[in-house]
Amino acid sequence: MKLLSISAGKAAPLFGNHHPNYKSVASAIRKQVVSNIGNPAPVEITPLGVKGDEQADLSVHGGIEKAIYVYPAEHYTFWNELLARETKQPVDLRHGAIGENFTVEGLLETEVFVGDRLQIGGLEFSVVKLREPCFKFNAALGYKGASKAMLQSSFSGWYLRVLKTGALTAGTEITLIPGPREISIDQQNQKLLNGRNQKDLWE
Repeated sequence: MKLLSISAGKAAPLFGNHHPNYKSVASAIRKQVVSNIGNPAPVEITPLGVKGDEQADLSVHGGIEKAIYVYPAEHYTFWNELLARETKQPVDLRHGAIGENFTVEGLLETEVFVGDRLQIGGLEFSVVKLREPCFKFNAALGYKGASKAMLQSSFSGWYLRVLKTGALTAGTEITLIPGPREISIDQQNQKLLNGRNQKDLWE
């Protein structure tokens, strides 16, 4: 299990001037890699996440409970193939494209439970919950069915609370420390999928 890259982004208008009704909608979902295995620059991790990272809507992203968003690199093949099929164009998403701060390898939603802890180098984190996508995710990927695809695939990723701060570099090994193990991120996703009205879920 390894941290492949660390990404951060600034809040900016999501739609530009192309959608008059959404000119004021801002998002920091478009993340840029600030540390990867090829360039393992140290990045400061604070109680609110990656230093320099922003969130446009703190009611649904960021804060102490959603300081870091983690996404498995293994799912990028799924997204590249889906988007290429839907847009009829070749797609090669870069790390951070799903809006994540940490892109990881060797750790999936079926293996991560709410309350588990992750040790990455000298830092420690606690798994809080899955990511629930919204229309901003659709806009960022340029595909109106992206949020629906994320929930149906269970490829949601998860949020972390920062328990121990410090500097972190990409390429660092991850150690999983099991918590109560009552509900996995995958099970949380299935519960969300089954418990909501399908019409409400995608609008």
